[in-house]
Amino acid sequence: MGKVAQKRARRIAIVGAGAWGTALANLAARAGADVMLWARDPAHAAEMAATGVNARRLPGVPLVGNVTPTADLGETASADILLLAVPTQAIRANAMALVPVTPAGVPVILCAKGIERETGLFPSQIVGEILSGNPVAVLSGPSFAADVARGLPTAVTLAANDGAHAADLAQALAAPWFRLYHSSDLRGVEIGGAAKNVLAIASGIAAGRRLGASAGAALIARGFAELARFGQAFGADPATLMGLSGLGDLVLTCSSEQSRNFSFGLALGRGASVAAARPEGRLVEGMHTCGILVDLAHRQSVDMPICAAVEAVLAERMEIDAVIEALLNRPAKPELAFDNLTPGK
Repeated sequence: MGKVAQKRARRIAIVGAGAWGTALANLAARAGADVMLWARDPAHAAEMAATGVNARRLPGVPLVGNVTPTADLGETASADILLLAVPTQAIRANAMALVPVTPAGVPVILCAKGIERETGLFPSQIVGEILSGNPVAVLSGPSFAADVARGLPTAVTLAANDGAHAADLAQALAAPWFRLYHSSDLRGVEIGGAAKNVLAIASGIAAGRRLGASAGAALIARGFAELARFGQAFGADPATLMGLSGLGDLVLTCSSEQSRNFSFGLALGRGASVAAARPEGRLVEGMHTCGILVDLAHRQSVDMPICAAVEAVLAERMEIDAVIEALLNRPAKPELAFDNLTPGK
């Protein structure tokens, strides 16, 4: 892997032509790599190749010239680095499809934020099982696809269990406008990305109910306390959770309508049903993560009342006003996020 960093990756394959995959394709291309952008639908790939724009997923943002759309997964076999930019619930199927065409040793960087509903596994665990001969890393942090696609300044975290491997990959992918910090706390980075989507739905609901800026700030702060407790239970480093992939991403997605999760919650808070609030043709990762996140928290005896409240609303077991009342009437207690601030505990 050191050779990739020294030479800089010249060929990068991105599996998944959604908004985020397209943004990452433009990023890598602007940094000088030849990029293959794989779309599942051959017609979609043909449209992008003909028009130079991913009108279905990122309209108005031209593809950089050295991005080549393709529907042939076999073309990814020549890549120095593979980025898997598909939804968390689709990672398993896509990883299995990559097995026959991905050479051993090619790094796989996961770009989704969530937890697999059926198994409770994080993305790195799924891919680690299926592509066992390929080093796995995770890219996460406060970033909107449109900003990255346009080359606006962004800072995120790239994590792998091997810190040196993470540093190599970060060096290979970084650009002056896309600052990549590296980390060896892979699980902590994944937890931040998964939990913040659920909390962004809660923030959207609060905004939609016009609870005010003070309530919004309190929700982010107490939501972070829940994220921190969950991370601690699963061995995350508190410093990771307080960084870009934890607190940074939480603040971004809980405060902007560019966030699909926040916008979904906003519609719920304004009175839309769960079915009506979901944007047509757009993924809301927090919807799929919420139930399993709360379930994993219960198994570890982690108190996550805000996330549990979101789960009750999405499952349509409780009305929003009843959930808000229940949260406001919880017993007062000391303000704690971490039980122990020792890294790694």
